[in-house]
Amino acid sequence: MKEKQRNMKYFLLPFFILVLGFGTAEAQLKSPEAFLGYPLGTAFTPHDEVVAYFSYLDSSSKNLKLVNYGKSYEGRPLLVAIISSKENIANLEQIRKDNLSLSRGQELAKPNNQPAILWLSYNVHGNEASSTETALRMLYDLVDGQNKKITDWLKNTVVIIDPCLNPDGRERYINYFKDVSGDQPDPNPVAREHIEPWPGGRYNHYYFDLNRDWAWQSQVETQHRLKLYHEWMPEVHVDFHEQNYNEPYYFAPAAEPIHQDITAWQKDFQVTVGQNNAKYFDERGWQYFTKERFDLLYPSYGDTYPLYNGSIGMTYEQGGIGAGLAVITLEGDTLTLKDRIEHHYTTGMSTLEMVSKHAVQLVAEFKLYFQRSMVSPPGNFKTYVVKAQNIARIRRLAELLKKNGIEYAFGQDKSLRGYNYESRKTENFKIERNDLIVNLMQPKAVLANVLFEPQTMITDSNTYDITAWALPFAYGLKAYGIKEPLKGNFNNIEEKEEQVPELNRPYAWIFAWNSIEDAQVLIALQRMGVKVRIAEQGFTIGGRVFSSGSLLVYRTENEKQIKGLAAKLAAIQKRLNKTFYPAASGYVEKGKDLGSSVYPILKVPKVAVAAGAGISSPGVGEIWHFFDQELNYPVTMILPQNIPGLDINKINVLIMPSGTYSDSVLEKLEGWINSGGKVILFEEAVAAIAGKKPFNIKLKEFPKQDELKLAALRKYGQKHMDDLSETIPGAIFRVDIDQSHPLSAGLGSYYYALKTDDKIYEPLNKGWNIGLLKSDSYMAGIAGKSIIKKFASGMLFGVEPAGKGTIIYLGTDLVFRSFWESGKQMFANAVFLVN
Repeated sequence: MKEKQRNMKYFLLPFFILVLGFGTAEAQLKSPEAFLGYPLGTAFTPHDEVVAYFSYLDSSSKNLKLVNYGKSYEGRPLLVAIISSKENIANLEQIRKDNLSLSRGQELAKPNNQPAILWLSYNVHGNEASSTETALRMLYDLVDGQNKKITDWLKNTVVIIDPCLNPDGRERYINYFKDVSGDQPDPNPVAREHIEPWPGGRYNHYYFDLNRDWAWQSQVETQHRLKLYHEWMPEVHVDFHEQNYNEPYYFAPAAEPIHQDITAWQKDFQVTVGQNNAKYFDERGWQYFTKERFDLLYPSYGDTYPLYNGSIGMTYEQGGIGAGLAVITLEGDTLTLKDRIEHHYTTGMSTLEMVSKHAVQLVAEFKLYFQRSMVSPPGNFKTYVVKAQNIARIRRLAELLKKNGIEYAFGQDKSLRGYNYESRKTENFKIERNDLIVNLMQPKAVLANVLFEPQTMITDSNTYDITAWALPFAYGLKAYGIKEPLKGNFNNIEEKEEQVPELNRPYAWIFAWNSIEDAQVLIALQRMGVKVRIAEQGFTIGGRVFSSGSLLVYRTENEKQIKGLAAKLAAIQKRLNKTFYPAASGYVEKGKDLGSSVYPILKVPKVAVAAGAGISSPGVGEIWHFFDQELNYPVTMILPQNIPGLDINKINVLIMPSGTYSDSVLEKLEGWINSGGKVILFEEAVAAIAGKKPFNIKLKEFPKQDELKLAALRKYGQKHMDDLSETIPGAIFRVDIDQSHPLSAGLGSYYYALKTDDKIYEPLNKGWNIGLLKSDSYMAGIAGKSIIKKFASGMLFGVEPAGKGTIIYLGTDLVFRSFWESGKQMFANAVFLVN
């Protein structure tokens, strides 16, 4: 028997060794250094290696779940790692569902067992590259299981790590850095490895700042991430950033202004975490600051958006933009990538410690936040009503609300009194079938109120971003705020099928131009080779009224070149859900007959966009994205120095985004314009060319304040403050529109412009002044007294004929961050309608 037992023991020994080996392998996971082959902080890790390491840990650890949530524009994977105790990971889906129940104000069967969720976001700006390196270290230490403190913290905390929100921008940055750096880093600040070329690595593929896109979700990276975010709704979210490398570290609590809808608990917990961060920084003698510069107002940041969604949102900023692997600061110290990783790692672990310590209260306050929203929403109004004067823009607004989880409905048959956004007075109005209704008695009340409130209350003008964004202004729609809660009667827009006469051989087909969707129709027709005309004046035909800007397809001038014209037009109508009205005759009851010269043929735009050094990267990106992703229309991106070589036969529309352009480039544009070219100038580009040939636009000059008097009144303790009378960090002004011009087609009497600078212009003495500011133009946001006085008169949008060509002046950013929807309409008008 003993011999048999001995033999059995020897037989099982290899098995035990094998099992022990598996256990040791799990306990001894490869560190980032061992996996990558170099110490963290000595090189920038490419995105594919980051993904590979996260995948390796996922396959080797039992307390980690990897989730791929999409791809960037350039096809790079977007992923998060979810880490907790093994018990929590085994029950992860139930934890997620229970947390979502809390975000709907619901009670849980076992509330004390619900862990708090901490979401850590890294590298939203591609050239703030230390944070992705930090994510590698964070993930390893969280799953390694060798630190008892961390193991204990994970018992009541679920940590979600997104290692890189912007892989395309990060790769642009690290590829540049590899190209220009040697074997050893050069810490001299003037070395080229510290000075990025245009467009820089901060932005994503389309040069968008993803940290300003949370609410608008215009970019695919944001769309994918927010879908996952709303499936989890964390209690705490931290956004890791870098600032100028000469700055010390910043962490919460945040600076004023802090939006009034942010709760006392949210502010208090920022202090709690900030004090814990400070404790660890004090122990090491690291410099830091709080309560300065980084405010909590603009709703589309990685800290404010989570705050308006019930979370504790915080930004952490390490000095480091442009630092490379090492740089000498103004104080003479050498800041290394290793230092930056260590600082971010410390605040990340400190935050986890506080989240774990206060997990029960975090979960309870999170639930209370949404319960309170449903019964006592914030703000002056309980319901917002947006009039359906433009169905296409109402539909787009509804889609944005849906992406953000904001409940809405349509239609009532009721007369009410409410605050009119346009007049800023309480007035009587009637709700109609397709009017959009947002009742704030809902879980997302705070976010809805922040996005809709007509005027945001601001306690400090020294803000980091724009101060006005109310969606009715951005969408160019009439709206009312009402004091009582009101529910809509319908879930969807009523699609009214327009009755049109059936004609076998109409004289012309006519369709309205009111939206970006209509631009898709025009593009489809012109791609087919159809000649499309524009009505420069309104007219009435067959009892129907068509406004100026309506488009027409004449049968006889098209059917010779296009076989089966009627069938092809019918196919476009069906595919794009557009109604063409068939006119039996060219004779009209009111206006000019269809043979008149007021119906010119539209040129097919052949578009180029200037892109390069001296031009705003986001300004270029907004335009590029608009053509590429929304219109699916080809554009040629050209360097500014190549503008003089434009061939009118290949390019007949040149868009010059906000920026500066050399005099030699501008001078050589004149011949191209005179031969039929159309140039569209945006924002600072208008200011840059003012007073220069061949442009006849002038900046409006205003008397300057007495500088000596102002200096005498200025106090040293206020040196950080701007002159408030000259402040305009992003305010909304109502612009009176010339509705008869094609540039304003589909926009109505007014356009609401978001102004981020103080530039306005003298009315053109040669051409058309399409958009004028008047004494009552100011609507919302921070604008100093001097600015409001300046904007009491002046021109913002104008069109100047030049030879056979046209110059279009756009004194504001029409496609600002791709959420200023009414501006897209005017931009499309400039490109497609203005001949």
